Amino acid sequence: MSKPRIVLAYSGGLDTSVAIEWLKEHKNVEVVACAVDVGQGIDDLDEIRQRGLDCGAVESVVVDARQEFAEQFIAPALKANAMYMNKYPLVSALSRPLIVKHLVRVARETDAAGVAHGCTGKGNDQVRFEVGTMCLAPDLENLAPIREWGLTRDAAIDWAIERGIPIPIKSKQSPYSIDENAWGRTAECGILEDPWAQPPEDVFERTVSVADAPDEPDELILTFEQGLPVAVDGQRMPLAELVAHLDERAGRHGVGRIDMIEDRLVGIKSRELYECPGAITLITAHRDLEDLCLEQELAEHKRSEEGRYAQLIYNGLWWGPLKSALDAFMDAANSYVSGEVRVQLFKGHATVVGRRSDVALYSYEMATYDEDDQFDQTLAEGFVKLWGLPLKTWAARAANQGKGL
Repeated sequence: MSKPRIVLAYSGGLDTSVAIEWLKEHKNVEVVACAVDVGQGIDDLDEIRQRGLDCGAVESVVVDARQEFAEQFIAPALKANAMYMNKYPLVSALSRPLIVKHLVRVARETDAAGVAHGCTGKGNDQVRFEVGTMCLAPDLENLAPIREWGLTRDAAIDWAIERGIPIPIKSKQSPYSIDENAWGRTAECGILEDPWAQPPEDVFERTVSVADAPDEPDELILTFEQGLPVAVDGQRMPLAELVAHLDERAGRHGVGRIDMIEDRLVGIKSRELYECPGAITLITAHRDLEDLCLEQELAEHKRSEEGRYAQLIYNGLWWGPLKSALDAFMDAANSYVSGEVRVQLFKGHATVVGRRSDVALYSYEMATYDEDDQFDQTLAEGFVKLWGLPLKTWAARAANQGKGL
C-alpha cells in the first residue's frame, strides 16, 4: 500500500528543505514540494524544482504566479488602500492565500491527504496557511513540521548536514529572516529584534538610504482606471510590470522604508522592517485620486472600512465571506476613481504634487474666489443657522441651569 502524500509549501530555504525529510521520517508520508513564484526574485524555476527533488520530494512543482498575484491579490488590496495598522502594505499576508490556493490545487491533482507549511508557532503565517486551507479544502489535513519539531535554526542546519540534505545556507551567522514578493520585502531577527537599535544598512536591498538618495527629484505621472494603475508617464503596461517598474524607480529615492512595532495575531508585539517602494507610491497616489473623485459620504465610509479590510487579510481571513463582501464594496467605490496623479519621488518620500480626472467632483467654479465664482454665498447664512441650531439649543438650556461653558 502506498504512503499518503502531503503537499508542502516549498520556498527552497532552510526550513522547508529540512521539512521534506522530517515529514518522511516522522509522518511516514511522501512529500510533494510546491513552490509558488509571487515575484520574490526566483531566477531559475528549474533550479528550485530540482532542489525540492534533491531534498527528497517525490514530486516538485513550481508555479509562476506573478501575473496572478498582481491581478487577483495586489489589485484588490490597492483598491482598498490596505495597510495594517495604517503602516504595513501586507506584503507577506497578501501572498499567503495565493500560495494556499495552489497548494490545494496540487493536493487535488496528486490525490494528497493534506498540506504542510514551514511556519513556526510564533508568527502569523501559520494562521494564514491553515485557515486558508480550512476555507478552500476543509477535508485536507494541515501539518506544521517546523512548529511541531521545535528545532532552532542552528540545530536544523546540523540536522540537515548529518543527513546530507542540500540546504542553501550552511552558515549559522546569517542575521536576518527575509521574505519578499512583488509587493515588497520584509526583514526580521538579528539586531532588528532590539526595538531601540537602528537598522543597519546591510538589511536593505530595494531602497537606498535617504542620505544616498539623488539630490534631484524624479517626477512621474500615474494613470488610473477604475481604481487601478494602467500606465506610467503615458506608457501602458500590465500591473505586474508596472509594480516592478515603480518598485525599482521609487526605491532609488529611498521611498517605502517602514520600521514598526507590529501587533501580531498570536498576541505578541514584534519589531518588523519593510521595504515597499512601489506599494507606498501606488497607495499614496490612489488615495489622493479617491479624494478627487469620491462623494464625501462614500469616501468617509470607505476609509472606515479600509482598516478592517487590511486586518482581515493580516489575520488570514482572505477567503472568508466578509472579505468577499468588502471586495464588492471596494469595486463599487472605485468605479469612478479614474484619472492621472503626478507624484514626486524625493529623499524617501512619494509626494502627490498634482491630480486631474474627467470624473472629478472638484469644481473650479465652485472652489475659486475670483470672478469665475459660481458659489451662491447668500445660501450660507441659513445653512449655518440650521447646522448650529442643535448646539445653540443645548447651550441655551445649559446656561439656564447654570452649567454653561
